[in-house]
Amino acid sequence: MRIVTNAAVALSAALLFALPAQAQTSDKPPANAEVARGQYLAKAADCGACHREVHSGGPAYAGGYVIASPMGDIVAPNITPSKTAGIGTWSFVDFERAMRKGERPDGAKLYPAMPYTDYQGITDADMHALYTYFMQGVQPVDTVAPKTQLPFPFGIRLIMAPWNWLFRSNTPFKASAGLSPQAQRGEYLVQTLGHCGSCHTPRNLLMAETQSKALAGGDVGGWHAPNITGDPISGVGGWSQSEIATYLRNGHVSGKGVAAGGMGEAVDHSLRYMTDPDLAAIAAYLKASKPIRDPAESKPDFAWTDPRPVPLSAYETGDTHDQAAVGDSSTTDGAVLYAGGCASCHGLDGKGTKDGFYPPLVGSSTTGAANPANLVMTILNGVSRQGADARSFMPSFASQMSDAQIAAVANHVLVHFGRPDRSVSANMVADLRNGGPKPLLLKLMPWMFGIGGLIILVGAIAAARRLRARYA
Repeated sequence: MRIVTNAAVALSAALLFALPAQAQTSDKPPANAEVARGQYLAKAADCGACHREVHSGGPAYAGGYVIASPMGDIVAPNITPSKTAGIGTWSFVDFERAMRKGERPDGAKLYPAMPYTDYQGITDADMHALYTYFMQGVQPVDTVAPKTQLPFPFGIRLIMAPWNWLFRSNTPFKASAGLSPQAQRGEYLVQTLGHCGSCHTPRNLLMAETQSKALAGGDVGGWHAPNITGDPISGVGGWSQSEIATYLRNGHVSGKGVAAGGMGEAVDHSLRYMTDPDLAAIAAYLKASKPIRDPAESKPDFAWTDPRPVPLSAYETGDTHDQAAVGDSSTTDGAVLYAGGCASCHGLDGKGTKDGFYPPLVGSSTTGAANPANLVMTILNGVSRQGADARSFMPSFASQMSDAQIAAVANHVLVHFGRPDRSVSANMVADLRNGGPKPLLLKLMPWMFGIGGLIILVGAIAAARRLRARYA
């Protein structure tokens, strides 16, 4: 296992992170106003993040991308207007049924990885514009995406019928009274098109969103989608409206944090394309949303800025200096690993660069979070995000560092630059590397099967005894 053996490699990683790029824009809007509006709505709804090809740069909406879910891998289908591989034969009624009810034209149930529980609130006008765009503004691709094959019992799509009865609503979107018109627009974007609750709302036993804790934070594939309610401590109430909009557009705000993981993808595929008024509307709604606070938190996650200097001796490794020590794959000295793999960008003092291009670790929502999962996941997976202002890159260390080494680096960062009352273990890293803790439903599944089998066995024995008594 090779970590980072010399300054040149570290500098190369730093240069990769620094590569500026002109923010990509969507294709030139078509002349048809309805198609153009549908194109914008598809970006706002983040359709391309899931319905993309496995390899980036392929045709739009061709499908094949694998969405890792706790129940198994879900493959996003082709939704181009191909008549053989996509949705080219769908009527508007078919399209609307899939979007609002989670049902294909053949009656098969969709899995809620497709956020139809949120999309059901899309206005009729927006739904028509989306349909027009997908039928007239998207190039057909005649490549059939692989089918989703979930393990038993989740592969039985019929089980979604009672789930839908419990958790899907037919109620049209209605803005909350008392909000400004701007915040009401933001509510529509957050609750329907943006389906922000899919990640930022905790799930109940049956994996549906817990509406009483809407936007209070959730766990997705090892990442923690933070609380984005208006609470000034646990949520985004301590951010200004301008900071929220800037973060959504660019994926970073100095003194607050940077977007990675699913949020980085949302910026890349969706948010950077949205208009300034819509981003401001989202920010206005989040600021005005019902605050939900974690009683264990005493200050915002970005407010852990108390100076805790690192003595230079911590980075010393004797006569061999740090390069040789970092080249030793067995070292679990967090200071040494940080100096060799992280300091070239973030600085030995964790303050990044003065212009903020290399983000600081001090005063970051990632290093000051009550849950250090995102810090670990960022070290594991790195960052690759295109914002409206530039492209950001951080290399992944998942294949270069062991679980113990990543825990050591994370703990060094937490102690000196972030929230020192939190710590990371090698077991926690291993768990996050594999997608995070299993939902309670999966933990209970063997017991549920066992109890179900026992009930069937007892019923069969009782029936047999009745038959024998009848014919005795």
